[in-house]
Amino acid sequence: MKMPDRILLVEDDKDDQALFCEALSCVQPALSCQIANNGVEALDLIRQLPPFDIIFMDLNMPKMNGFECLKYLKDSPLFKHIPVIIISTSSHQFEIERCKQLGAAMYFTKPASFKELFDKLKNVLSKDLLN
Repeated sequence: MKMPDRILLVEDDKDDQALFCEALSCVQPALSCQIANNGVEALDLIRQLPPFDIIFMDLNMPKMNGFECLKYLKDSPLFKHIPVIIISTSSHQFEIERCKQLGAAMYFTKPASFKELFDKLKNVLSKDLLN
């Protein structure tokens, strides 16, 4: 199984950004994690080299939301191979299904505690999402 080297977090909430990065560094200290505050910033970063191995993305963001950004990525021959994991406060089934239809690799609701987030990230990163 190939471990990711570069991760992009697309999230507009500063507290969620800090919690995610802290949990990620506890799971895999060597990972490089960059942050985009919305879909527009994410696309700017994604167009840079080297490419990201995995993208974690919130749905509700200003300028370009997660649905729009996910659709753009999965419609692009240059980026459709990058696994996108939706991490959102919403647990509505229609949003989960919509993300799956758009090509999300996984969807999970934002955990309520640091330990839950740590466990979730550890589980996600142990899966063979990279080809």
